[in-house]
Amino acid sequence: MRRARQSGASLFEAVLFIPIMAMLLWGTIEFARITWTYYTLQKILYTTARYASSQTGVNFCDEGDPIVTDAKNLATRGVGDTAGDLILANLTPDLITVRLERIATDNPQLGECDCSSTGCDIGQGGRGPDFVVVTIPDGYSVRTNIPFFPNETFLLRPVVRVPYGSL
Repeated sequence: MRRARQSGASLFEAVLFIPIMAMLLWGTIEFARITWTYYTLQKILYTTARYASSQTGVNFCDEGDPIVTDAKNLATRGVGDTAGDLILANLTPDLITVRLERIATDNPQLGECDCSSTGCDIGQGGRGPDFVVVTIPDGYSVRTNIPFFPNETFLLRPVVRVPYGSL
């Protein structure tokens, strides 16, 4: 008689415990997926910055510069043109922004470098930048998918800074 009550208690505990464990497992998988997405974005931005900063003759002040365009395509598609598939869904080259930064001469502050003859426009006689910064200013949208929880959408905004002229 006593044994029958114990097995019923064990079954009751298992029924209560299994959904909690399933939710924890699902949440861990979602967290891993979002973390993988973030680090993939970091790698894509790093590839763009590294490629663009190591090329010669890049006009960062021109939005349509072919080297910058190739760098974005290389990072988002794995090839230098628009023929390949996107590595991350909905991450297109036009979402990625490349900007220049320079350490100010009068103080050690790092700031955005404007495209002028006194700024970072080498074509107009300006001094080159110190860093190439690649970002996704509007963010990359990620949606959580955990049962019984509201599907939240949030934005990942990684920033990569690479020294200009690095190899």
